[in-house]
Amino acid sequence: MKILPNITPPHQWKLPVTIVLAIFLGLYFYSVYLSNFASYLSDKPETCINCHIMVPQYATWNHSSHRGKASCNDCHVPHNNIFEKYYFKAKDGARHATMFTLRREPQVIHIKEAGIQVVQENCIRCHSQLILASQQQINKKEFHTNRTTRLCWDCHRETPHGTVNSLSIVPNALAPLPKSPVPKWLKDLTEE
Repeated sequence: MKILPNITPPHQWKLPVTIVLAIFLGLYFYSVYLSNFASYLSDKPETCINCHIMVPQYATWNHSSHRGKASCNDCHVPHNNIFEKYYFKAKDGARHATMFTLRREPQVIHIKEAGIQVVQENCIRCHSQLILASQQQINKKEFHTNRTTRLCWDCHRETPHGTVNSLSIVPNALAPLPKSPVPKWLKDLTEE
């Protein structure tokens, strides 16, 4: 008794099945190419502007004090271990890709619950020495150490993105353009 039945199509179906599989495989690799998939494995901030809706966040970060010290992933991705980091990036990236592909992106961007926890933990991870150094604080030492429900940005609202939350806030934001996915030979062909 065979556990897996023979999955080879009948002889008359081999050519059509091969053609359909080749088309789907080609579309898959073309989608990977167009999405600039390899860039999402890096920590470069320019990756975030592969989607035009993130340009205001990139532009405001680029003019903040965090630019020299922290990239997008330093704040928005967990740093417990490499597996959690890439799992979070994959999960968040799949959600973003689905939203942008289906044109469901909001005009006003709000961080999701999972992202709130990650950013809060990363604020504390990077600024723990400053938080605990009482001589560098305006308020009493207990002000930062006895936090219960407040988030860092409840007080530090404009760090590092300012008050930006939509495309309309910074309509002329400058950001590097993503590399065009159109091959050179096709550009040359269409420009003639």
